[in-house]
Amino acid sequence: MKILVLGGTRFFGIAMVEELLRRGHDVTIATRQRAKDEFGDRVSRIQIERTDRASMEGALKGKKFDVVYDKIAYCSNDIKYALDVLDCGKYIYMSSASVYDLKRDTREEDFDAVNKQLVWCSRADFPYNELKRQAEYALWQQYKDRNWIAVRYPFVAGRDDYTKRLLFYVEHAMKSMPMHIDNPDEQMGFICSDEAGKFMAFLADQNITGALNGCSHGTISIREILDYVEKKAGTKAIISEQGENAPYNGVLEYSINTERAENLGFRFSHIGDWIYDLMDYYIEQVKTG
Repeated sequence: MKILVLGGTRFFGIAMVEELLRRGHDVTIATRQRAKDEFGDRVSRIQIERTDRASMEGALKGKKFDVVYDKIAYCSNDIKYALDVLDCGKYIYMSSASVYDLKRDTREEDFDAVNKQLVWCSRADFPYNELKRQAEYALWQQYKDRNWIAVRYPFVAGRDDYTKRLLFYVEHAMKSMPMHIDNPDEQMGFICSDEAGKFMAFLADQNITGALNGCSHGTISIREILDYVEKKAGTKAIISEQGENAPYNGVLEYSINTERAENLGFRFSHIGDWIYDLMDYYIEQVKTG
């Protein structure tokens, strides 16, 4: 299939593009082209400015794709600038579990995007979670007749995680740097970056529309992560209200239901299959400086 990827040159977007190429698809990536990617001559390239309507129209009008992946849409205007110009059989939007009021066994239907007020907004207009909600309001209300999928992941983690959120806990624990953690015992869901990319690529061939959750099975707490680091590294984590604010502060206990995605035939791993290996990698990173 002929596939366009908006973004896709870092973090789990790389794993997604690699999997699309492995499956034999003809892939074009559209970015600002300010950073070099690692795909070489295996992909075609288009230069765009994602938040500029004229740039999107100039770069994409008249081009046709079987599938478009949009990894860099954050708000309702981003959705509009894409779907008003794209000629594609399927549009796959990288949404987020941040659209939910997260709880145990969070399911796709727990977020109502049909009956809420849509605001045509730009990225500076709202906090991240509201921006992602507005993007989905646009899909559900204004583009309900288009063939689209909204993929909702919780925290994505991996060796290539540019956010370094989990690395924060490992580094602070190993160096005995005080951390302010307000939720050490809350159970949280994650998905590893490689699997996040592979699931996105898997969806190119699936006949389904609407929202889809993706997540590893099982949950873990920050306390469990710190306990593991302390035992492996022989150090002691310092939790203090005077410490540096930790990345996942404010997150309450939740888990993500993935039955709808797995009914398509995709199987997510258990969090224990990969997160401790990732902690070992981070521990070695900190040791070697």
